[in-house]
Formats: sequence, structure tokens, C-alpha cells
Amino acid sequence: MDYKYLFGPVPSRRLGISLGIDLIPHKTCSYNCIYCECGKTTDLTIERKEYVPLKDVLSELDDLLKTHPKLDFITYSGSGEPTLHTGIKEITSYLRKNYPEYKIALLTNGSLFWDEKVRNDCMEIDVVVPSLDSASEKSFKKIDRPHSTLSINKINEGIVKFSQKFPGEIWLEIFIVPGINDTDSEIEKINQEIKKINPEKVQLNTLDRPGIVSWIRSADDEELKQIASKINHHNVEIPKKPAERITSEAYSDDVSGLILHTIQRRPCTLEDIAKISGLHPNEINKYLGILVEDDLICESSGERGIFYSAKNK
Repeated sequence: MDYKYLFGPVPSRRLGISLGIDLIPHKTCSYNCIYCECGKTTDLTIERKEYVPLKDVLSELDDLLKTHPKLDFITYSGSGEPTLHTGIKEITSYLRKNYPEYKIALLTNGSLFWDEKVRNDCMEIDVVVPSLDSASEKSFKKIDRPHSTLSINKINEGIVKFSQKFPGEIWLEIFIVPGINDTDSEIEKINQEIKKINPEKVQLNTLDRPGIVSWIRSADDEELKQIASKINHHNVEIPKKPAERITSEAYSDDVSGLILHTIQRRPCTLEDIAKISGLHPNEINKYLGILVEDDLICESSGERGIFYSAKNK
């Protein structure tokens, strides 16, 4: 079966060997983050509905999971905000009943937890990884560029309400954008929210590859370490770089080779590679990070976005 809504298993920087479930059309999201490696949001929305057919998602899960793959997590992720899909609770319950051996994770921007229905829909998930990029409205709007109805207080209060009843683990992700949310005053405000949420861990992230805007840069290792020292939490992690994950059982030389073969013909965007190769954009993204870190490909900006080309070795 050719899977439309599943991708991987892929080597994940946070979740090990992860099978992805993509419930949302490409770039349908409540944010238009400046750091997004999937490209600009084309449908900026907070409308919840059945964006992709629920029965087809369950059918694909049955087909793949009957082979009993070795997985660390089955993960709601993709190129949009997963909680926009109204079937997330039903899928989770189906996995719990039929494939209880697998843990379930959710990668979310956390923007819809102000909605009690969304909070209830996510209660059976094992690990929820919400974003907390800022605790001030000015920085929030500059980094995440949200739907017009969303405010930082509304979102962060929703994450706090979710954390108070959620029986699983919360791994709070903070995406560091140097010059915006790395100042002492910003970190202090973020620390206040961390105290309210009381997550199991805090993960610092930064840009692997070019984002939507040209001026954004990555925080280097030393900057991340300094920020980590200012976070008031007992468990602060800086996830490994892509190249350090090549030994993962989920890493496929066939996938890596297919991507390299594709861009050796001509420079391609992520969308180009997806159309030519038939691979899911999120799966491609994981391997692009590894190939860039391993110095096998390079990136350049063009009219249609970021182009990837193979380096001559």
C-alpha cells in the first residue's frame, strides 16, 4: 500500500524511531512561523474539521502496524497543526485498543488548548510536545505570526489548563530565535510559564536549515548552553544534531540515496523532491537535515523558496 497519511519510520531528534501520522493538508496551520522548514502557511486557520478521511488513516495504520515494526513512538506531526483534525481522539482510542504496545506522541504548537474539546481529545496520548516560543505578545507575533484570533495569554493559559489534567508527560519545546526570545527578560517570562505548566522536561531547539525569512539564524551550541543554564527546570535538554542520529535503526540509506539522486539532476525545493520521489515532505525534511549536517548537500534561496543541491565530492 502507498501511504498518503503515514510517513517513516524516521529518525526523530526528540522521539527516536517515529512513525508519523499527518492529518492536515500541507501548510494548513494556526501559525505561520518564521522558522518553519516546511515553508509558508498557505491556509492560516483555527477551524477544526476532518481534513483527511479518518477511515483512510485507520486503514493505513492497520496495514502498516500488522507487520509489528519496531517503533519508539507513533507521532501526530506533519506539515500543519495536528489538533486541527477533529478525529485525533478517535485515532488515539483506536490505537490504544488495537495496538496497545505502541506509545503515542503529539507534536503541537499548543495554540488550540484554550478549547476544552481539544484538551479532552488529547488526554489519552502518552507524550505531548507543545511549543512555548515566547511569553510576551510582541515576540510571539514576531516569531509565530499566529491567526488573528490568537494571543499569547490565551494560548499559554490553555497549555496550563491542559497540563493540570493531562495524565501523560509534557515535553515543552522552546524554539530559540537569537535576538528575539533569548534575552534575560524573555527567558524570565518563559520561566514563569514553565513553573505553571510543570512539564517533565524542557527541550531547547533552534534552526537546522533556512526558515521562511532570510534574516533568522541558528543559535550555536554555546548560546544554547547559556540559555539552558537560565531555564528554571531540573530537566533541560538540547536535542542532538541530525548527523548524530545516522546510527538510528530508522535511518534508511535507500531514502537518503533517493533524495541525493533526485537533486543531483537539478536543484530542487522540498516540494519538488516530494513530487518527484513520492516521499512525504516530513520524511524528506528529516533526511535533508542529516544530509546538510553531513556536508553532502547545500542550500540556496530562490524565488520559490529554499533549493537543495548535491555537493561535488
